Amino acid sequence: MAILIGKETKVLVQAITGKSGSLQTKVMLDAGTKIVAGVTPGKGGQEVHGVPVYDYISEAKKEHDFDTVISFVPPAAAKDSCFEAIDAGIRLLVLTTEEIALQDVVEIIAYAKAHGTTLVGPGCAGVIAPGTCKVGAHPVRFFCPGQVGVVSKSGALSYEIGKTLTDNGIGQSGVVAIGGGPIWGFTQRDAIELYEEDPDTKVIVLLGEIGGGSEEEAAAYIKAHVTKPVVSLIVGRKLFHQNIGQTRIYMSPCIDNLIVSGNVGTAKTKIEALQDAGVHVVKNPVEMVKVIRALLS
Repeated sequence: MAILIGKETKVLVQAITGKSGSLQTKVMLDAGTKIVAGVTPGKGGQEVHGVPVYDYISEAKKEHDFDTVISFVPPAAAKDSCFEAIDAGIRLLVLTTEEIALQDVVEIIAYAKAHGTTLVGPGCAGVIAPGTCKVGAHPVRFFCPGQVGVVSKSGALSYEIGKTLTDNGIGQSGVVAIGGGPIWGFTQRDAIELYEEDPDTKVIVLLGEIGGGSEEEAAAYIKAHVTKPVVSLIVGRKLFHQNIGQTRIYMSPCIDNLIVSGNVGTAKTKIEALQDAGVHVVKNPVEMVKVIRALLS
């Protein structure tokens, strides 16, 4: 069992005929994902890797049963496409699109919440249940089935840690990359709550980074509700920064500029909050492997 997705998950792909949609459809099919239909306006009647294409989700819904949508639509069309998917009564929407207007993101999150749809994203790598299926862009070869549940903002960091764990014989029950924000639907706290309830997850891994307060919020939830061991790695501890009043702006050639305000969002505040919650905070992936191995033994 994994969180959010499983062997019975049935998926529709939005923008399936585009470059990213077509590529990821093939990879998801190869991973065992049940993709029943795709949608691209004006492309109805075609097939992509054997998957039938429709102009609209309402048309696909008449012919196929699905509970999950993954969207590769361009930013300008994201809000309308998400509303269309949510209106179909889906359980899960994975929104991979980046650079969506902030006001559109706010409206998408609110619309999903009002209709009972779990929104992962925007700008996310998605979800993988190793050995079962994936709804997103995670490279299958980096992961293997096991008992460690991983949640990350960054897709790339989730890939790196997944591969590190796999290379050391530590499998994963699930891996979720929620996106880099500044706001998103499904949160680190939400993932931790589901991993706590998942009988196949024995250890939870929280991959964090400086900026925002989501790790601090997750720490508060862990302290109050979580009984399983949690291991965390916070990246971005040594970025250059500039203070402007009470605001600290971090700058890096590898990471978009991150704004930290007041006493929330720094590596120090995150680490302190997590340690106060009883989380095993590690300094690097090598230490993470050692700690997880000991917790599973």
